[in-house]
Amino acid sequence: MLLEVENLSVTYGDIEAVRHLDFVLDQGEMVSIVGANGAGKTSTINAVMGIEPIRGGRIRFDGEDITRLPVHERARRGIRVVPERSRVFPRLSVYENIIIGLYGQRGKRPLQARLDWLYGIFPRLLERRSQLASTLSGGEQQQLAIARALVSEPRLLLVDEVSMGLMPKLVDQVFLLLRQLNQELGLPILLVEQNAMASLRISDRGYVMETGTCAYQGAAAEMIEHPKVKEAYLG
Repeated sequence: MLLEVENLSVTYGDIEAVRHLDFVLDQGEMVSIVGANGAGKTSTINAVMGIEPIRGGRIRFDGEDITRLPVHERARRGIRVVPERSRVFPRLSVYENIIIGLYGQRGKRPLQARLDWLYGIFPRLLERRSQLASTLSGGEQQQLAIARALVSEPRLLLVDEVSMGLMPKLVDQVFLLLRQLNQELGLPILLVEQNAMASLRISDRGYVMETGTCAYQGAAAEMIEHPKVKEAYLG
């Protein structure tokens, strides 16, 4: 397994955001963690990245225990995150935002080759490469956040609520892009989402979180048809 999370617990004071959570992600997989707002999804992805300290549990990446490693060391090992609501650097240009993603880079290709590849995927970023990130639309900022994560050629991409705040048409485009990155490049992706149906449709497997714990898990196609999952999360 590429990523193994065992008995994970995350707390905020007396509040348990994540309780004894187990999940795995294998090389080449796209795995969704879905659930309602407040279920603990973002806390989970932040714990994997090292942004959020954990109370208990173990995180292994490619066989190495990274539970106590700081964020920058996880980044050096090839883990990258696309944060909730994109969170670009508004006073930096599009190009400068992308270059920041090179911190602790692992990529083998020359930088220009990687930039050409990214601009091919996101032609709007090429058009606006000299503009401040604050001048971009919400959809363009989401593209920029993904490009910033991809420029280092990561081994694992963590994606947090990528659909939040986007128009339905843009949501479809972003999910299509994630599917292409996974299927065509074999990029492993851990996707946490409130938009359960869209997320599970592009995933291999899924986990449903309820109040910090895993309520259901299984193949994504089967979960979409699971009566309780459909009733509670898919409408």
